[in-house]
Amino acid sequence: MELKKIIEEKSKESWEIYLPSISIDCVVFGFHDGALKVLVLKMKGKNLLGLPGGYIKKRENLNEAASRILQRRTGAENIYLSQFSTFGDLDRSESFFEEYSDTLWNKQRFVSVGFYALVDYSKVNLVIDEVFDPCEWMPIEELTEFMMDHQMIFDKALSTLRKQLNDKPIGYNLLPEKFTMPELQKLYEIILGKKLNRGNFYRKMLRYDILEKLDESRKGGAHKAPDLYKFDVEKYQLALTNGFNEGW
Repeated sequence: MELKKIIEEKSKESWEIYLPSISIDCVVFGFHDGALKVLVLKMKGKNLLGLPGGYIKKRENLNEAASRILQRRTGAENIYLSQFSTFGDLDRSESFFEEYSDTLWNKQRFVSVGFYALVDYSKVNLVIDEVFDPCEWMPIEELTEFMMDHQMIFDKALSTLRKQLNDKPIGYNLLPEKFTMPELQKLYEIILGKKLNRGNFYRKMLRYDILEKLDESRKGGAHKAPDLYKFDVEKYQLALTNGFNEGW
């Protein structure tokens, strides 16, 4: 079935299932091969990047809708989600569907709630559907042009993530269970967009008391094998709630 027909059929279903005038857009971050990546998709026949998103069912909480939308796209459960902003400018999406009838669900005016998500790259199984090409991970430095206002949404998510590094821990949802201190520092540097002093970083992370040093090290390489760490989940969750009150 051609894309236009599929979208029109889905539109009829959407009028019955979802709340009007409100949508969800998600910025999904993952860390892999020393790069911070974001999950993007492209509508079939369009050469513009899009963010995973969807709508809220009539009997569904906002956070439940965001979790459902992301699980459908990634196959991952227990995703860390943080609501960061809303986007409601005029003509956010209407012109993108200009070749369709004005009664099309997607062509209505929507205020979108933005969530950013942090996921374990290795636990994501990207899902294909009839409207979009397969989702893919792209390094944040290699992103091309976005559809609609998704560039604004992405930029706001990244700036929010950077600000939150000043008072909240990060890494539990992005790194494997066991990691080295250089890997954790690399993650912080990529998110912040700047180099950090190695000694200061190590001291600060240890002072936070959210890491557990393991009696093992990363094998291989010409240099001394670095120690492995993991997060103390209970202390990590406490730090998420109470914050650090200390900036980078």
